[in-house]
Amino acid sequence: MNVVAAVKAYIIRMVEDAGPGMKVLLMDKETTAVVSVAFAQSELLQKEVYLFEHLGVGSRDSMQHLRAICFLRPTQENIDLLCRELQHPKYGAYLIYLSNVLSQQLVKQLAEADEQEAVREIKEFYADYVALSPHFFTLNMDTCTQAGNWSREALSRATLGLTAVLLSLKKCPVIRYIQSSTMAEQLAQGVKQMISKDAALFDFRKTDIPPLLLILDRRDDAVTPLLNQWTYQAMVHELLGIQNKRVELPPASDSARSSTDVVLSADHDDFFANNMYLNFGEIGTNIKQLMDEFQQRSKSHEKLESISDMKAFVETYPAFRKMSGAVAKHVGLVGELSRIVAARNLLEISAVEQELACQNDHTAALQGVKRMLRKSGDLEAAHLLCLYALRYQRHPSGDLSGLLDVRRAESQGAARIAGDHPSGQCDYFKKLVTNIVGYGGGRGGEVLPNKDPISFTKQFLKGLKGVENIYTQHQPALSDTLDQLVKGKLRESTYPFLGSTTLRERPQDIVVFVVGGVTYAESLAVYNLNRTTPGVRIVLGGTTVHNTRSFLEEVQRCMSPDLVSIPLKNQQRNRPRLQR
Repeated sequence: MNVVAAVKAYIIRMVEDAGPGMKVLLMDKETTAVVSVAFAQSELLQKEVYLFEHLGVGSRDSMQHLRAICFLRPTQENIDLLCRELQHPKYGAYLIYLSNVLSQQLVKQLAEADEQEAVREIKEFYADYVALSPHFFTLNMDTCTQAGNWSREALSRATLGLTAVLLSLKKCPVIRYIQSSTMAEQLAQGVKQMISKDAALFDFRKTDIPPLLLILDRRDDAVTPLLNQWTYQAMVHELLGIQNKRVELPPASDSARSSTDVVLSADHDDFFANNMYLNFGEIGTNIKQLMDEFQQRSKSHEKLESISDMKAFVETYPAFRKMSGAVAKHVGLVGELSRIVAARNLLEISAVEQELACQNDHTAALQGVKRMLRKSGDLEAAHLLCLYALRYQRHPSGDLSGLLDVRRAESQGAARIAGDHPSGQCDYFKKLVTNIVGYGGGRGGEVLPNKDPISFTKQFLKGLKGVENIYTQHQPALSDTLDQLVKGKLRESTYPFLGSTTLRERPQDIVVFVVGGVTYAESLAVYNLNRTTPGVRIVLGGTTVHNTRSFLEEVQRCMSPDLVSIPLKNQQRNRPRLQR
C-alpha cells in the first residue's frame, strides 16, 4: 500500500523496457506532473533519459538515433496528437505507455496511423495520479463540481484516476461511501462499473479480508480547510502553496533574493523528511541545529594543509554541497513563514479559530472574532467569518450580521485610506458566508452542535487528549471516521456498502478518497494512524489538495458559479526587517 513505490515501479519499467542507449521521454501536462513528483530529473538522466518533451508543444527536431518513451493519458486529444506524430516520426522507435485503460477504438486509431511501423509496443501502466507520499495522492483536478454536481468530464476523470490507484496497488475492493453525498455515490457507482467492465484486470489474488474503498465528500467537513496549520508541510501549503512538491518563494524586498522555486521532496531532502510533520516551534529548533552543523562542516573545510585534507574535502564535497542547499532552502522557507505569521497576526487569529472549532463558549468566541476582524487581512477575515457561520449558524445568540458590519466598517476605513470602493468586497463576504453554510453547514449540522453538558465534556476531553498546544486542538473529522472504521464501528446506515457485498471483519487495506479535495492536515492524520495501528494500511487521496484559498474558490464554484471573485488580500502591516 505505497502509491509512490507503485508509480516509481511503472516509470522504471518503462525506461528498462526501452533498453540501453539514449532515450527521450514524451509526456503530456498531467503525466509530466506524475513523473516530476516521483523522480528528480538527475535520476532519470542516470538511466539514459536525456531529453524531456511535451507532446504537441512547439516544434521538435528529428532525432532518429533516440528511442521515444511516450507516457500519456489515453485521452482523445493525446491520441490525435500521437497519431500525427507517428505519421511523421521524429525518433527511431516509439514505446507507448498509457496511464489508464485504452479502448479498442483508440488502439485501432494508433495502428492505422503507424504506417512506418515505428511503434514497438503499447502497454497500460496505471499511474494516472500524482503520488505525493507513500500514503497520499491527488488527481490535481482544478474543480470537480458544476453547481453542486459532477460535470461529466470531472466524474470521468475521478473514476479513471481512482480506478488507476486500485490497479496500481493491485486491489479489488469492497466499496463504501458517505450516504449524504450524491457525488460520492455516483463516483462509487462509476468505480464499480469499471471493475465489472474490466474484471480480468482486477483478478488479483484473494485475501482473507478484502480491501476497502471508502469515498467521502469534502462538504461533510468544511472546517478543516479553513483552519491555519502549524505543521511544516501543511503550513507551507497554507501560506505559500505547494504544487507538485514545488514552492515558489516570493522575492524579499529587504534582501537581494529574487523569487525562487524550491522542491520539497521527502525522497531527496533529509531535513524535510524528518520535519514535515513537526510543528512550527520544533522546526525553528531543528533549523538552528542544522545551521550549527553546517557551520562546523564549513570550518573543517577552511584549512586544507595536506594532501589528505584535500582528498577528504573532495570526497565529502558532494554531501557538503547538498547540505548547503538544504540549509539555504529551509532557512529561506522558515524565514518567509515567520515573516508571514508576524505580518498577518496569525498566532492570535489561529487561537480564535481553534476556539471556534473546538470549544463551546459562544460569548468568548464572538468577542474574539470581533477583535480579530478589526486587525486582520481579507483572507483571515474570510477564515473567521466562515468558521463562525458554520459553528454558530443555529445559535440563539448568533450575530453573524453584526460581524459582517464590523468587517464592513474595517473595509470602509481601509478603502478611504487607499481610495478604493469597499461595497463589492462587503457583498462578497456576505455571499461567501451564505455559500459556506450552504456548502457544509446543512449536511451534518453545526461543527459541534449544542449538546447536554455531559456529552459535550466527553467530546471536549477526547479532543484535548494528546494535544500539544492550543493551535493543534482541532482534529479533522476524517480522524474519527477512520478510527470508527478500523474498530469495526462505522455505521452502515451512514456509510452504506455499494451493492449486496458487505464486510464483517475489520478492514486492513483501506483506500480513502475525498470528493472535493483533501488537506495536508488529513494526510498527517492518516500518517499517524498508520504508525499507531498495527496491521492497518491506509492510503488517502482526493480530487485536489486544498489550502484555504483554493477551498473557498471551490465553494464559490459549487454554490455560486456566477459570483465574480474579489481577490482576498493579505494584510501586511509592520513588515519586519532583517537586522544588518
